[in-house]
Amino acid sequence: MYAIIQARGHQIKVSPGAVIEVDGTPGELGSEFTFEQVLLVEKDAGDIVAGAPFVANAKVIGVVDGEARGPKLRVFKTKRRKGFRKTRGHRSIFTRVRITDIQTG
Repeated sequence: MYAIIQARGHQIKVSPGAVIEVDGTPGELGSEFTFEQVLLVEKDAGDIVAGAPFVANAKVIGVVDGEARGPKLRVFKTKRRKGFRKTRGHRSIFTRVRITDIQTG
């Protein structure tokens, strides 16, 4: 059984027991988090239910496992023959969510 969810603009394939990383911080450690934007669900019997755009009464439930930071990204800008050079960068914060259940309603 698996599902495809939409979380913060990204589409993620999940199954029970999987650990995913979601942008931002949806909750504190150990709290329950529900994804209600489910795009597709594949049941144990092999039946596939696709939404238009979302599957009605379907949700994915997970538990927040903690936070992590992504890789350091460097943004370097330059203009030739002008002596202009600028370096910036950032590290995104991700929240790890452990998927516990997929409900189709």
